[in-house]
Amino acid sequence: QVQLVESGGGLVQAGDSLRLSCAASGLTFPRYTMAWFRQTPGNERAVVAAISWSNDRPYYADSVKGRFTISRDNAKNAVYLQMNTLKPEDTAVYYCAAAQWLRVGQERSQANYANWGQGTQVTVSS
Repeated sequence: QVQLVESGGGLVQAGDSLRLSCAASGLTFPRYTMAWFRQTPGNERAVVAAISWSNDRPYYADSVKGRFTISRDNAKNAVYLQMNTLKPEDTAVYYCAAAQWLRVGQERSQANYANWGQGTQVTVSS
């Protein structure tokens, strides 16, 4: 059974940094595309960043390019999201997701991910 557990969320001020972590178990981690999504009340989950099994060409949503960095450690079955220069509009519940056999472009849609964590709240005050 696949299990994804996020950690690292919290309450910070605008301009601060946070690092989210996602520990994965129950899957052959190196074979999976890993992603971070976020969701605010009344809205669908939207992709923040995704990284393939080979670590090449990570995908970033336009709103976080240059501020957020996704990385993975296949030896530790973990994926991370370093978030710098946080803004109040980054406030959301952040979810870790995992999927296999995604084609380029498919990493951006939540419908293509079968495995999700429980989410971690990130709140950025102005």
